[in-house]
Amino acid sequence: MKNILKNIPLLVFLLVFLGPILGRNGIFFLLTAIAAVFLVKYYKNKSRASEPGIRNNKSKVIDLDQIKSMKNIKSTVLLGVVVVLGLWLFFASIVIVDAGQTGVYSLFGKVKDEELGSGFHLVIPLAKVTKMSIRTEEYTMSIAQGEGKRYAADAITTLTKEGLSVDLDMTVLYRIEEGKASDIYSTVGIKDDIDEKVIRPTIRTAIRDVIAQYEAKDIYSEKREEAAQKISAKLKDDLDARGIVIEEVLLRNVALPANLANAIQEKLQAEQEAQKYDFILQKERKEKERKVIEAEGQRDAQKIINESLTSNYLYYLYVSDLKSREGTIYVPTNPSTGMPLFRDLGK
Repeated sequence: MKNILKNIPLLVFLLVFLGPILGRNGIFFLLTAIAAVFLVKYYKNKSRASEPGIRNNKSKVIDLDQIKSMKNIKSTVLLGVVVVLGLWLFFASIVIVDAGQTGVYSLFGKVKDEELGSGFHLVIPLAKVTKMSIRTEEYTMSIAQGEGKRYAADAITTLTKEGLSVDLDMTVLYRIEEGKASDIYSTVGIKDDIDEKVIRPTIRTAIRDVIAQYEAKDIYSEKREEAAQKISAKLKDDLDARGIVIEEVLLRNVALPANLANAIQEKLQAEQEAQKYDFILQKERKEKERKVIEAEGQRDAQKIINESLTSNYLYYLYVSDLKSREGTIYVPTNPSTGMPLFRDLGK
């Protein structure tokens, strides 16, 4: 008993510092090993005491002190076993769920509907708590080797509306709905099972259904974002009921056969040039209309001016102009009025 009490600080040290590393089962085995060491030492000391020369020569005489010592040792062993079981029960009942995780509680194979949120929990020692991430996860299927979920090239090959084969790079961002983690664990499994049994097949099906509605040139150019939105909507419809929330779908790359890609590029370039010339023609038409309107304005202005020119108005303009000229010498020409003569002006 004294040896156990002397080694309690060592036991506490091992439990505190090795507990997080070993885990719940590791702590149990550690305590069991320590108890076994004490038992081995006990039986070893007992066997030494029974050796010749050490044993009391008067073997026929009952040694009451030895009997009492045997009872104390049995009590010590029993106490050690009880302490080991007590410590195991205590640490086995503690569960800490980290932030961004949820705990799925199961006992004897039966999964509890209510999840364990992040924090400290006390559970039945025999229960199993499986921690599942509720953070945003990504599943990538890529043409490039080593870039996607699988190391090998994992592009999605599908057919377009006109029957052409295209390869697509796709990344899906999703997360598990915490309130349905128990259902997902019961029906599907953990993260790897979710990826391979649910996410991957659903992505492939959604892509093939949506891309079949578009021509190759459309998803290669202006309707690429529209196709990604339709894929996202279909994935949400298929996975919401399972408790998997689709956050975003990224259509990262569309790879066409080389000859088809060149043909589409040439066609798009020709369309751009045609649009350019249409713009130039429209601009020239506008310029023509502007010049016509300008000429008509000048014609109408000249007509109005010619109709409004009279001798009195011209005299007025002449006199007004003389006021702003310094050193002007006035030379009358009309003997009757003294003003310049404007003959047949405007005719």
